[in-house]
Amino acid sequence: MSGIGKTVLDSGWLAARSTEVKLSGVQLTTTHPPATGAESPWMEAVVPGTVLATLVKNKVVPDPFYGLENETIIDIGDSGREYYTFWFFTTFQSKLLENQHLHLNFRGINYSAELYLNGHEKVLPKGMFRRHSLDVTNIVHPDGKNLLAVLVHPPDHPGKIPAEGGQGGDHEIGKDVATQYVEGWDWIAPIRDRNTGIWDEVSISVTGPVKIIDPHLVSSLFDNYKRVYLHATTELENTTDSVVECSLNIQVSTELEENICLLEHLQTQQVSIPAHGRVQHTFPQLFFYKPNLWWPNGMGKQSLYEVSITVDVKGHGESDFWSQPFGFRKIESYIDSATGGRLFKVNGQRIFIRGGNWILSDGLLRLSRERYRADIKFHADMNFNMIRCWGGGLTERPEFYHYCDIYGLLVWQEFWITGDVDGRGIPISNPNGPLDHDLFLLCARDTIKLLRNHPSLALWVGGNEQVPPDDLNKALKSYLKLHPLFQNSDPNDKSVEDLSAGSKDPSQYLDGTRIYIQGSLWDGFADGKGGFTDGPYDIQNPEDFFKDDYYKYGFIPEVGSVGMPVAATIRATMPVEGWQIPLFKKLPNGYVEEIPNPIWEYHKYIPYSKPGKVHDQILKYGMSKDLDDFCLKAQLANYIQYRALLEGWTSHMWSKYTGVLIWKNQNPWTGLRGQFYDHLLDQTAGFYGCRSAAEPIHIQLNLATYFIEVVNTMSEELTNVAIEASVWNLDGSCPYYKVIDNVSVPPKKVVPIVEMKYPKSRNPKPVYFLLLKLYNISDYSIISRNFYWLHLSNGDYKLLEPYRRKKIPLKITSKTFITGSTYEIEMRVQNASKKPDSISSICLNNFTTKYGDGHSGVSMAEPVGSETEGKSKPGLLHRVYKTFSRETNGLRVSEVNGVDSGVAFFLHFSVHASKTHYKEGEDARILPVHYSDNYFSLVPGEVMPIKISFEVPPGVTPRVILKGWNYHDGHTVI
Repeated sequence: MSGIGKTVLDSGWLAARSTEVKLSGVQLTTTHPPATGAESPWMEAVVPGTVLATLVKNKVVPDPFYGLENETIIDIGDSGREYYTFWFFTTFQSKLLENQHLHLNFRGINYSAELYLNGHEKVLPKGMFRRHSLDVTNIVHPDGKNLLAVLVHPPDHPGKIPAEGGQGGDHEIGKDVATQYVEGWDWIAPIRDRNTGIWDEVSISVTGPVKIIDPHLVSSLFDNYKRVYLHATTELENTTDSVVECSLNIQVSTELEENICLLEHLQTQQVSIPAHGRVQHTFPQLFFYKPNLWWPNGMGKQSLYEVSITVDVKGHGESDFWSQPFGFRKIESYIDSATGGRLFKVNGQRIFIRGGNWILSDGLLRLSRERYRADIKFHADMNFNMIRCWGGGLTERPEFYHYCDIYGLLVWQEFWITGDVDGRGIPISNPNGPLDHDLFLLCARDTIKLLRNHPSLALWVGGNEQVPPDDLNKALKSYLKLHPLFQNSDPNDKSVEDLSAGSKDPSQYLDGTRIYIQGSLWDGFADGKGGFTDGPYDIQNPEDFFKDDYYKYGFIPEVGSVGMPVAATIRATMPVEGWQIPLFKKLPNGYVEEIPNPIWEYHKYIPYSKPGKVHDQILKYGMSKDLDDFCLKAQLANYIQYRALLEGWTSHMWSKYTGVLIWKNQNPWTGLRGQFYDHLLDQTAGFYGCRSAAEPIHIQLNLATYFIEVVNTMSEELTNVAIEASVWNLDGSCPYYKVIDNVSVPPKKVVPIVEMKYPKSRNPKPVYFLLLKLYNISDYSIISRNFYWLHLSNGDYKLLEPYRRKKIPLKITSKTFITGSTYEIEMRVQNASKKPDSISSICLNNFTTKYGDGHSGVSMAEPVGSETEGKSKPGLLHRVYKTFSRETNGLRVSEVNGVDSGVAFFLHFSVHASKTHYKEGEDARILPVHYSDNYFSLVPGEVMPIKISFEVPPGVTPRVILKGWNYHDGHTVI
């Protein structure tokens, strides 16, 4: 390599246990490089990754996420640190020109290391969350092969795992600046190597005499966000023995369409840097008029500009280059006087926070851009607008933030403090945080510099359910002190536009633009005073979420529940003995206790019952006969539980709450609780319950009052819309049909429209379906659609069991678009039962995609409505049940013919590799798959457009299968 730039070293690595390598680092990188073979201790390494990830890849140890295999792996607390001390080795080529420099960069090592390059030793000091950059120009072979060996040591205090387990084991890991979940938690088993390894990106970079270091970008916005200034400061390091004269350039461009960019700004500055000196240079602010703003998911577009900085050295030419996507936006936050909860505003607009907690994508730190993209897109698909990076996990990587920037997820980022490991727990843990406070602060400063340019980063928090020790907290407050332009969080005050002569440019601050909150239970979160007011974390009665007394504080950082995956995931992650469903034990008080098998218990299963408070939500559908039946009924409960949670919180938007974060969105291992998609990246039905409930404009049923409510989180008044509400019985009849015309909803409001009175009618059925639609009167386009299955008070869903035998006809039209390995499928799924004549054309479900641009101010108006009622009974369509498919004009038409009429209930697609024979437990699913909707139901005559996208592995032909409550055998659509 001779050009300026970076090369990532992410392949070709070898690893070996240090006790099995008899050579020194000097020998390994000079005369005796590693050799692989039958007798060699060296194996292919996972870099970035951990020791345990490498051992699993090479089948030296079993998969710790499968069944009880983690119990067969030696824990570092029993083996000692030396057992997980490993050598990592690779080679790379370098070809340097005169006056060029080569830098070897490690973005994260856990926990310390000695590095050997071509026989030369360098020490990489302790700390999981710090970067290392070494100028190795004088020790690389400038025109040849270089040998690199790194001896990585585990954390200093890996701790032991008490027999009873618990939060953070014996808490010893809290003495280090490292991830704290690795000793085990109530949602994960212990990670045996404590994440030892080169866990983040390794790269080499070539520069000229001057190197660009950690530019800082800040935008300030004025005149109702029409006038924007970009502030930029960068450090420049001169690596030579003499003064250099530089030409420093900054340019800002935006992509108009693919591969076509518009250059918005280009500015050049002259800079002189002393020999071996480092200077900080601040550019004159760049002015933009009416730029495209960056908005959170659901509020508008995530507009990004490309900001590039180059430095040219006189007599040398280009010396270094840096580039970063950047979004213009302003985030404000203050404690809301009406609710006591913390309120966030983006670009002047209040945003009701609906999101969840995040640990990390993989417990063995097998991190990748592809995985991050799927993870973050899933969150956007659920209509979430915030992710909280929990303090016991990672400060997340730039790739994570890159996709949060793209998909509009605000990020709450915590530092490495958690109550259970830093002052609570059994035994009581050390309240003073890590032993080395200077190291903690060094890592904190470095992390801030690494992440501060991302528009998605919304706030910093000192720790989870704990405040950092006084000296650390004081230092963090100082580091993250707001610049005067960003201190004004009172909505009644005017922004200060002009910087006083004594004010520094905001880009000269370490951050200066985002608030720092000392802990997750302080200053507008939970009770605001540090009281343990998170939770609950188990199954709840769905209607309770809507009650005024459910949670009394304005913003809840954690509220959690169940998370059973689909049966295919259980089979893929557990041996046969793990396929046994729980035993249901009837208690004297009438409640049922679930007793899971030992493997489910090890994987932290949360029951669907809470004896004494919540009756079993799976038994509401009747006894489960096997794993498939149990998991399907669990998906029904998942959907109801999480939709009700978010709808209940949203029902009190701004009147009682400012936000809710669910514990938690996903599992970094094969856990069985608190997740919307499993570790294999298959969604639960709770995913789609959230997707429905968190729509920016949403129609919902208040399960406590039975009033139909319309939610408008947007900044524009919702006008000229109507509501259609229909009830469908299990016999296919429609006993209740209501249209409410001329509905208007003010911006940022929830309005109860009308009571749904069917349960109070003369002869209501014990189980029934309710379909709500909010649509534009002008063109019948659907803004929001919501489907419920309901039972009368004190009832259950057991009548749905015989309903499974109904054969409801379907017609599925699909078209497939293939680009390389990417498949995109557009479908129209129709319930072919005859619809009642009085049902309008909105059954075609032409969904609108416009939720507004997030920045228009409108006047408020109160809702008005008029009602029309009617009743109708759809006719029956009798056919012999059969399936067939045919090709018509490039479209594929697949039909499932049936003899019955009624609701096609709980339809869900999955994508599989086409194979004729499968071994027991073999997982043929193609994952991840992005669905526009899934786990949906269709009333007679109704059509649902569905889009599916996924990547196919080489040589695999995909097969799309449809299942449902009435289609349990599965039907191949494509």
